[in-house]
Amino acid sequence: MGKKVTVVGAGFYGSTTAQRLAEYDIFDTVVLTDIVEGKPEGLALDLNQSRPVEGFETKVVGATTGPNGEGYEAIEGSDVVIITAGLPRKPGMSRMDLLGVNAKIVRQVAENVAKYAPNAVVIVVSNPLDEMTALAQIATQFPKNRVLGQAGMLDTARFTHFVAETLSVKIGDVRTLTLGSHGDTMVPVPSRCTVNGKPLSELLPADKIEELVTRTRNGGAEVVALLKTGSAYYAPSAAAARMAKAVAEDSGAVMPVCAWVDGEYGISGVYLGVEAEIGADGVRRVVETKLTDSELAGLKEAAEAVRAKQADVVDL
Repeated sequence: MGKKVTVVGAGFYGSTTAQRLAEYDIFDTVVLTDIVEGKPEGLALDLNQSRPVEGFETKVVGATTGPNGEGYEAIEGSDVVIITAGLPRKPGMSRMDLLGVNAKIVRQVAENVAKYAPNAVVIVVSNPLDEMTALAQIATQFPKNRVLGQAGMLDTARFTHFVAETLSVKIGDVRTLTLGSHGDTMVPVPSRCTVNGKPLSELLPADKIEELVTRTRNGGAEVVALLKTGSAYYAPSAAAARMAKAVAEDSGAVMPVCAWVDGEYGISGVYLGVEAEIGADGVRRVVETKLTDSELAGLKEAAEAVRAKQADVVDL
């Protein structure tokens, strides 16, 4: 114990993430912040009152933050900070449509994180994900291994769910993997997808796999279109919380995340969705997996698409 984790942004995504982290009962304190006055304090009070029912000791602290960094002292000494702040998508919006508005928010948050939690591992979930992860690293000036983004865990979970539903098998029997970016250049890795150890390609025709890949790529938009207001948060919060847990426990768990790639797969100098070993310092190492030629080509294509956009965030 003795660990402290902060979730910045108390919308559906942030508050659900805070709930999951509290219910793990591995942290002393979960801090939830927001710019809407009273909202994080109210949610924290509500979550704390669920402790006797769920039987966890972790305390939840709410803190309203202001435009000039007021209230950020509450996050002091956090081991992990999850940045969910920013606007969610509306129907018809792409993740990239959020770039300008969310860049300002994420930069301001990141600067305050650097000031009050200088040793934290930062997990970014604000969209557009790959660009906001790069921006958070620039704004905090943290070592690149200590800033990572949540995307691959969620995309892989969606892919797994779709495969399990299609084949009417248990979730636990399915293994899938997605790499690349969180969006149009997502690279599902069919060669690494199995059901009960059997390659997915032996169980489904190529066109059906491609259909599931496309549905995975558009997984967030499908939820947004149904909800009409706001975006997904149950699956995304589960993914972010698991990443924070791996950091807190220094577990060395291997997960698909948005990490700084420097030489792996012949790709250098870009934040990209890859598998990585996660520990107390964030990314211990990028884990290279065997890819087919077409999967590797897709990953390199994703790297270049993301690189071009990440270069734009420096001035945002």
